[in-house]
Amino acid sequence: MAMQSLYRRYRPRRFTELRGQEHVVRALRNAVINEREGQAYLFSGPRGTGKTSTARILAKVLNCQNPTDGEPCCICASCLAVDNGTSYDVLELDAASNNGVDEIRDIIETASTLSPGRHRVFILDEVHMLSKAASAALLKTLEEPPPNVVFVLATTDSQKVTETIRSRVQHLVFHLLSAEELGKYVRWVMQDANLTVTEEAIEWVVQEGNGSARDTLSALELVVAGGGTVEASVSLDEFLEALIERDQGRALAAVAFAVQQGLDPRNLADDLVRALRDSFLSLMAPELLQVPQSRAEVVSIQALRLGAAMTVRAMEVLGTALVDMRHAPDPRLLLEVAVVRLASPALDDSMGTLMARLQILEDTVRDLKENGITTLPPAPVNPSTGRAAVGGRAVAPVSNTTTQPPTATPASTIAPASTIAPASTIAPASTIAPASTIAPASIWPQVLLSVKQIVKAIYNPTSIVSVDGNVVTIAAPNTSHMDRCKNHVQDIEAAISKLCGTNYTVQLTADATASRGIERPSKDAVRTIVDDVKEDPYTPIDPALLIEGPANISMSIDLLKGVFPGATVVPDEKKKK
Repeated sequence: MAMQSLYRRYRPRRFTELRGQEHVVRALRNAVINEREGQAYLFSGPRGTGKTSTARILAKVLNCQNPTDGEPCCICASCLAVDNGTSYDVLELDAASNNGVDEIRDIIETASTLSPGRHRVFILDEVHMLSKAASAALLKTLEEPPPNVVFVLATTDSQKVTETIRSRVQHLVFHLLSAEELGKYVRWVMQDANLTVTEEAIEWVVQEGNGSARDTLSALELVVAGGGTVEASVSLDEFLEALIERDQGRALAAVAFAVQQGLDPRNLADDLVRALRDSFLSLMAPELLQVPQSRAEVVSIQALRLGAAMTVRAMEVLGTALVDMRHAPDPRLLLEVAVVRLASPALDDSMGTLMARLQILEDTVRDLKENGITTLPPAPVNPSTGRAAVGGRAVAPVSNTTTQPPTATPASTIAPASTIAPASTIAPASTIAPASTIAPASIWPQVLLSVKQIVKAIYNPTSIVSVDGNVVTIAAPNTSHMDRCKNHVQDIEAAISKLCGTNYTVQLTADATASRGIERPSKDAVRTIVDDVKEDPYTPIDPALLIEGPANISMSIDLLKGVFPGATVVPDEKKKK
């Protein structure tokens, strides 16, 4: 004779034996005590939460010969008949296999006949499986049943039950049991049945039960059959650590090890999604996490390291992979591709990946703030606009001292991040005074960049020839050019004083040998506009590079012949006439 399973042996027989459904028990007991039971009920909720058992308890108490405080006595003939399934007052039907109009018509005909007890109770399990025609046939009887008839409809998916049926019943929702409640239940069953199971096995049983009392007892029975201990299973922590560390090789190794242990890739992906869901709940709503306390601490730490964005993206990617695995010839390949995409954000340019990478940057900034670093060094500033230079084109002021080659700093002498001064003690870039030792000649290019375009064009061919105290002597190519420079001397003086940190006065002089910079480059090293035009006649010319020639240049025919060797002069025939 086969041994009776634990979930059948410990099926609740009274309302007080139901666990985790106090709201349902309170409503039904009060209705029975006050003789205000409804004509139709709808019990909905996940599997293994006690829907059918509650329907049987309600049927017993409605026909019990000695009810006490809304509870059946469980010893009278009517209660024993319900427990044994031989009661004429209770008709239990599986709507999944009896979902046609003919079966519903038989129920309607049976409801009108008399029964030995006070009430005739019809229990329809999985009522959402009824066909549309059968649901329509049941409506009239649900709305106006005979006085002694009570319908109890049970379903795991109330959304599939038609709205017309739900409007005619009292809807009671059953909840999953908490991990703490399941742990107490398992220990009570072990004590009552004299079972020996290790603490690690109990935690595994509760985790496998996933809030369902029936699934928990089935897992407990499996553990007991295996000797009270749990076989070494594949740890999902290895996958989570691979995702946290962004190590695709480690993720692939974890998949290979799990498959070698005999775990199906589909089941492995489903377990990964459940583990990621625990991490998600740990971040968003820790009170909803259904794991033992010792495990909850580990999940919380992993969730913080993984981050909310990465957790959500991982569940989405693995969920999509699970759907694709249904018809895939090699589901392991899809799982490997999914974990590699998750462990290597650079291989995925989807929006979810970009959001995960942004979160990594935010976490890095938060860590820097915790170490006292609240801002980055100021960016190079363009002196002409006062804004950060695009592309870092602004050149920092250069000291006139001899530049020394950089020397390597030993790692031991580098101050740690925690010793860096906070941003509140760092003066803004605009308030830092320039060094007074900067030579005007060394920053002449920056001076030209900081003035207006017209001033830059005029002073572009000039150069600083000497600096005597606070007097800067600038040489122009000729006297006419020097006269033009005099109109903008104040702009140049202001720019030099601003960049050097000391007030300077500009003095102009005419020098045909003047050039940009202190040292004049050799003639061969200088590339002129003429060279550019020779190579490309259509090359654009920067007007700022044009140099005004001396006023005493004679544009005679001899000079033209020197510029254009071999040319001949053709007299104008019109002028002769």
